[in-house]
Amino acid sequence: MLTVYHGATEVISSPICAFGRQRLDFGQGFYITDIKEQAIRWAKAMAGKRNSLPVINIYTLDREKYMLDGRCKVFSSYDADWLEFIVANRRGENLASEFDYIEGGIANDRVIDTVNLYIQGLVDSATALQQLAFYKPNNQICLLNQSLTDKYLQYNGSERI
Repeated sequence: MLTVYHGATEVISSPICAFGRQRLDFGQGFYITDIKEQAIRWAKAMAGKRNSLPVINIYTLDREKYMLDGRCKVFSSYDADWLEFIVANRRGENLASEFDYIEGGIANDRVIDTVNLYIQGLVDSATALQQLAFYKPNNQICLLNQSLTDKYLQYNGSERI
């Protein structure tokens, strides 16, 4: 069992996997992290854009059972597979649709410039990967299967920040 967090501006006791935006790192799904500080940053960033208060939603994820029952992809580093997957999803190719659960690093402020240079063809894959090697990935989990999410993700409460 893993405690996970979702940064938001509202309480989300019943997550909906199909509600999120398209063309994100791991596709349209419900994004969580096991890093509370990261969820707090997401909540604060969203609250600033929406002129509202940040909220951290807290859940327990039965990761092992979710991964056992679902089609899963886990990226352990910023590698060529991760880079191609992120770029394809951001271009709208929706590689994420093949999976129920995706976990790995975030294309956040620290690494997005490198990813964008690669997308624009200004650096090749090898150069992008050399630059990304300097960063330790923050962890994000994207839940894409509603029935598995309903079964293996339990809401534990929320905190206002």
